[in-house]
Formats: sequence, structure tokens, C-alpha cells
Amino acid sequence: MSTSYELQGEIHSIGDTQTFGNNGFTKREFVLKLTGEGENSAYPNYVALELIKDKCGLMDSYTLGDEIKVQFNLNGRLWAGNGQGEKCFTSLQAWRITPLSAVQPTATSTYEAAFNEAPPAYDYDQAPASDKNYDDEIPF
Repeated sequence: MSTSYELQGEIHSIGDTQTFGNNGFTKREFVLKLTGEGENSAYPNYVALELIKDKCGLMDSYTLGDEIKVQFNLNGRLWAGNGQGEKCFTSLQAWRITPLSAVQPTATSTYEAAFNEAPPAYDYDQAPASDKNYDDEIPF
């Protein structure tokens, strides 16, 4: 069983769905320019991921430049052929894609702002006379 990971980034390229072999195996590749915490925009990281079989359609609703979060599995296979020795192939197989705006809010709502800001100071000396009722003291 492979472990699941996640990345976030901007879609740099989206490949076409390709079909391989007689059994109709399908694969679609795409490249992300990583964004978010820890990424330096002066030295961008690009990561190639792939979608396989029924997951190829996940990219149909996205376009270049969209910010997304991708959950994927890290897979590796050994191959020895043509008398050239053993090779290891690694793939990042995406299985869930969500728009980044659905994952992280882009703007603070009025409700959130009310809890993140200190209340305005109340100047009792400048208050109207109706607010200065000294007879309403609490008896304790």
C-alpha cells in the first residue's frame, strides 16, 4: 500500500489522455508549478503528475493557470529489459483534485473579521447622557 501525499500549485500544462496496449489502459499527464508555504517564486518548482484510468477526466474542468490542490500516491516500478540493466521508474499518481479556492478562503469574511479585530474603544466621557445612567449599577 502506498502513502498519500498532497501538493498545491498552479497548472502549468495539461496533456491529452493517451491509450496504451490492447486492454485500453489510459493515462493523462499534467505539470504543476508549486505554490504556497515554503516555495520561493524566484526559483519555482515544477512537478509532473499523472492521472490513470477513470481519473483522467479529473482535469477536464481546469485550465492553465488554475490554482489547485492535488492528492496523489507515490509509486515506483523496476524494469529490466533490452540487456541494459535494471531501471527504476517513479510516478506521482493523482487521485483527487480540488480548486485551491475551495480549500483556503481567499478573503476574510465580515464574520471572521469581527473575531480577528479588537472592538473599538468606547469613550464614556463623550457618550450621550442617556448612556450615563449611574443608577443602573449592579448590586454586588
